[in-house]
Amino acid sequence: DFTEDLKAIAVPTLVMHGDDDQIVPIADSALLSVKLLRQGTLKVYEKYPHGMCTTHAEVINRDLLAFIEG
Repeated sequence: DFTEDLKAIAVPTLVMHGDDDQIVPIADSALLSVKLLRQGTLKVYEKYPHGMCTTHAEVINRDLLAFIEG
């Protein structure tokens, strides 16, 4: 349970999640996590799987860089 840890994060935080994640369902993780973060931003990837950082690295890396630079 990371509830208190998420509440304590005070910097802008990007939560990235594929809506087709069969390992960690989005409703049980990202949708709840972003509500607990003070400055959370949720980016949902349509039809992306659990391993989206590997299977769609070009998209994920681009979005990560944009968030960091933003």
